[in-house]
Amino acid sequence: MAVLLKRLLQTGRPPAALGRRVGRREASLGTDPGAAVRVRFAPSPTGFLHLGGLRTALYNYIFAKKHQGSFILRLEDTDQTRLVPGAAENIEDMLEWAGIPPDESPRRGGPAGPYLQSQRLALYAQATEALLRSGAAYPCFCSPQRLELLKKEALRNRQTPRYDNRCRNLSSVQVAQKLATDPKPAVRFRLEGETPAFQDLVYGWNRHEVASVEGDPVILKSDGFPTYHLACVVDDHHMGISHVLRGSEWLVSTSKHLLLYQALGWRPPHFAHLPLLLNRDGSKLSKRQGDIFLEHFAAAGFLPDALLDIITNCGSGFAENQMGRTLPELITQFDLTRITCHSALLDLEKLPEFNRLHLRRLVSEETQRRQLVGKLQVLVEEAFGSQLQDRHVLDPAYVERIILLRQHHISRLQDLVSPAHSYLWTRPAVGRAQLGAISEKVDVIAERVLGLLEGSGTSLSQDVLNRELKKLSESLEGIKHSHMMKLLRVALSGQLQGPPVAEMMVSLGPKEVRQRIQKVLSS
Repeated sequence: MAVLLKRLLQTGRPPAALGRRVGRREASLGTDPGAAVRVRFAPSPTGFLHLGGLRTALYNYIFAKKHQGSFILRLEDTDQTRLVPGAAENIEDMLEWAGIPPDESPRRGGPAGPYLQSQRLALYAQATEALLRSGAAYPCFCSPQRLELLKKEALRNRQTPRYDNRCRNLSSVQVAQKLATDPKPAVRFRLEGETPAFQDLVYGWNRHEVASVEGDPVILKSDGFPTYHLACVVDDHHMGISHVLRGSEWLVSTSKHLLLYQALGWRPPHFAHLPLLLNRDGSKLSKRQGDIFLEHFAAAGFLPDALLDIITNCGSGFAENQMGRTLPELITQFDLTRITCHSALLDLEKLPEFNRLHLRRLVSEETQRRQLVGKLQVLVEEAFGSQLQDRHVLDPAYVERIILLRQHHISRLQDLVSPAHSYLWTRPAVGRAQLGAISEKVDVIAERVLGLLEGSGTSLSQDVLNRELKKLSESLEGIKHSHMMKLLRVALSGQLQGPPVAEMMVSLGPKEVRQRIQKVLSS
C-alpha cells in the first residue's frame, strides 16, 4: 500500500470528490429474473453461537431454501485480538446440530472461498487501492493516543465521539513526509456527498446522512486487516450475495456501505434488517447469560426443532404464530413481507412446552423413536452406570415402552433419568418397616397383588390394572384404596409421589413387579 500511495503522490492527482448521486433503486422482495438467491450468515468467532445468532442464521436459511438458493457461512475473523479458541468450529457445529447447515462454509468449502476473512486480505487490499486511486479514501497517520483523546474530549463535552477528519486534507508533501516514518498507515473512507436512499425490505425507505454525524471511518487498519464496513462490502460483492438479512443494529451503517458500493462501482444487494431478539422483559440478550448459548440447550436435552420453533414463534415473518412447526413448515410458511419492525420478545420459560410438542412428534415416528431409544440408553448408562443391578433395563423394547408411556408427561428425554424416574432403572431399597408405617396389612396386600399378576399373565393394560386394583382394595376389609396404592407405590419405586401405580406396573412389567414385591415380603 505504501508503494501505491507514493505512486499516487508522484502523479500529483488531487483527491476526487466522492458522492455521485445515484437514482433510487426499487427493492424487490423476490429475486431478480434469472439471478440466484445467495444469502450469508457472517458472525464473528469472538464467542460461541447463541440464540440471537441462531435466529439470524435461521431467517437466512429459510429464505434461501424458500427460493431454492444458497446459504453461506462466512466467518468475520478480522479482529484477531478478540478471537475465542474453538468459536469458529462451534458456530458451524451448532448450525449443523440445529439442522440448518450452510451450503458453503470454511468446513465445506465452495466456489466463493475462502470463507474466513483473514484468508481474503488480498481482496481488501485491492479494493482499498481502487479507493485510494479514485480519491475516495486516504491514509490516516493519527496515533491511537490522539484518537483516544478525541473520544474523551467529546464525551467530556457530552458529544458523540467522532474522528475530526484531520488527515483528510493533508497535502501530498505532508503525506510523503509521514510515509517516510510511518509506511503502514490506516486508510479512511471519505464520507461526503449525498447518501443514497435505499428501500429496506423490512424498514422501508431509509437514508442516513452519515457524513453529518460521523467522522471518516477506517476501512483498512495499519496491520492490513479490514474493518467490518469494507470487509462486508467486498465479500458480499465477490461472493455474489443477493440479499443481506442481518440485525437491525446495522441499519444505520447501510448508508455507509452503499457509499462504498458506489465508490467501487458495484451493484449492492437487497437489504433486510431483522428486529432484535430480546428477553421477555425487553432487555437485550447478553453473552453473559450463560444459558443463551446453543451448547447449553443441546447439553440440557432440548431439541433443535423446539429452539427453531420458539425463536420464530415469538417474532414475525409468518401468517400466524403456532406452536409445533417443523423446519420444512417454517420454510413453506415464511414470508419476508410479514416481518415487522417490532422486536421479538423471547420467553424461555415456554421452551419446555415447545420441546414437549416436538418430542411427542418424534415419538410418533418409528424411525425417530428408535433413535430416541438409543439416546435414552446412553443417558441411562451415564446417569446410573454401575448402579444398574439388571442390565435388562437397557433392552430396546423396555426403553421404548418407557418412552411411549411417559411421552405426555416429560419435556425432555433427560427427564426420564431424573431422581423421580430412577425406579425405572434401579431397584429401590425399601424395608418392611417403611411399608408397615403405611398399612399393617403389608403381607395381605402383597399376596393379593401377586395373585392378581399371576392370574393375568403379561397382558395387563393400565386401564385394566386400575380396575382390578380398585376391585382388590374393595375386597380387602379395613384397607383404604389410597393406602393400598401408596403402599404399592413405595414398594415399587421407594417414592411417595410419581406416575400412577398402574403405569408403574405396566412400565416395569409383571416379572419385575413380582420380584420387587417378593423382595419386600422376604425382608
